[in-house]
Amino acid sequence: MSWLQDEQGQRFQLREHSDGPARPDHDRLPRVLVVEDHAELQRGLLINLRARKYDVTTVRTGYGALALAARRAPDAVILDLGLPDIDGTELIIELRRWFRPPIIVLSGRTSPDNKIDALDAGADDYVTKPFVMGELLARLRAVLRREEGNLHRADDSLTHSRAERAVIGRWQVDLASHRVTRANSAAPSDSAESLRLTPTEWAILKLLVQRPGQLVGQAHLLTSVWGPGSQHHTNYLRFHIARLRRKLEDNPARPRYLLTEPGMGYRYQPEPDYTQIQERLDPLRALATHR
Repeated sequence: MSWLQDEQGQRFQLREHSDGPARPDHDRLPRVLVVEDHAELQRGLLINLRARKYDVTTVRTGYGALALAARRAPDAVILDLGLPDIDGTELIIELRRWFRPPIIVLSGRTSPDNKIDALDAGADDYVTKPFVMGELLARLRAVLRREEGNLHRADDSLTHSRAERAVIGRWQVDLASHRVTRANSAAPSDSAESLRLTPTEWAILKLLVQRPGQLVGQAHLLTSVWGPGSQHHTNYLRFHIARLRRKLEDNPARPRYLLTEPGMGYRYQPEPDYTQIQERLDPLRALATHR
């Protein structure tokens, strides 16, 4: 739990976000937080977004943005990287510790390294200045649509407990009970062969398993497990991922489930559900046969 101060000197409290995503209220306008210290550009964004029925709040500093987000959680954030009090990449990392809205970077920094750092830190999109307002608005609509889809998928996953369990080779991982047991074991669950994982290994595995098939960036893993300022300590991740592979993979030297995306992050790749694939292919085969 942390206290922050906004630009007017008011203090606000931050609490760790819950495991579940925030639910949108469809009876209100989408809330957009604009973090931009250039007054003219900030005003232009405010006018254009409000004209398109967004509920817009503007702020010029990173810490002010955190305080405003704590008081009134946004549905999306548009932010510049060159802020007067904190670098925008650090702000993304801090926002991701507490909130889960889509983040669009709007910056004059055009180098690939700047874009990679911002996206690895947790940004969803990156628009360079100068920019076309119509394109920015289209990207905003796109990230809000994706977020809405993610909420529906999260509801499905929670309903069917998909996000809480995974099979990795011979092992079944149950995040809710913090147990790793032999998959397809005939023994009762309490007596089934089990593995012991350290708290750090559990934290990493949870982040990967809850996003099956999706890339999880190095910076996100590091800051989620070890906190702000740790995003450059990639040796931490390599060490613990190697330990997880030795415990869970049949062949740790050639992993099938806990995969590395060089220079970007890691991915939990589940076995494909061949039953679902077959069900999707059958109608297509039938259609092709009648042509």
